[in-house]
Amino acid sequence: LTLAVVLPQRNLTYPWAWPRVGPAVRLAAAAVNSRPDLLPGFTLGWVFGNSEDRHGVCSEMAAPLVAVDLRLSHHPAAFLGPGCVYSAAPVARFTSHWQLPLVTAGAEAHGFDDKSEEFGLTTRAGPSHRKLGELGVQLHRRFNWTRRALLVYWDERVDDRPYYFAAEGLYVQLPTLRNLTVMDVVFRHGGNFSFIIQEIKAKGR
Repeated sequence: LTLAVVLPQRNLTYPWAWPRVGPAVRLAAAAVNSRPDLLPGFTLGWVFGNSEDRHGVCSEMAAPLVAVDLRLSHHPAAFLGPGCVYSAAPVARFTSHWQLPLVTAGAEAHGFDDKSEEFGLTTRAGPSHRKLGELGVQLHRRFNWTRRALLVYWDERVDDRPYYFAAEGLYVQLPTLRNLTVMDVVFRHGGNFSFIIQEIKAKGR
């Protein structure tokens, strides 16, 4: 049995980078193979594909191409990774089409909660932003914040947009509270912070 691993090869800013995850994959494979009762008649191996682009960041183009190459060359039984949202989404769509499970520590975005079709075989081992949204709902109920919620977040639209997707979990879940108005204010590098403060003052009450 072959496990296809699609992760950033060198960039340690990602918690799921190969230098961090690789030792665990090796130990897990060795542990499984040392127990003949776990997969009788099989040996677990793995192949690696780099999801980084030439600049060392997660790539929504490189990851699915690598996944297709690994699928055609090695016929894996399952995929591990990618973790970044924009890399994981197309790979998860492919693995769903191939009827292969995908396990990831990332893919926190709210959209991965849809198990009806394209992400039906995706399992997230890490936290999700839906859970953050559910926490926000519980806090509003606990403190009786029932009128208005204002989300203020950073979004440059040039990376994996972690703050946007974190805010999305809250934005989607908070309206489950009746009559709660949810608004958002986005700021970027070099933005007009005086304007943002005025927006908070006007919309946050």
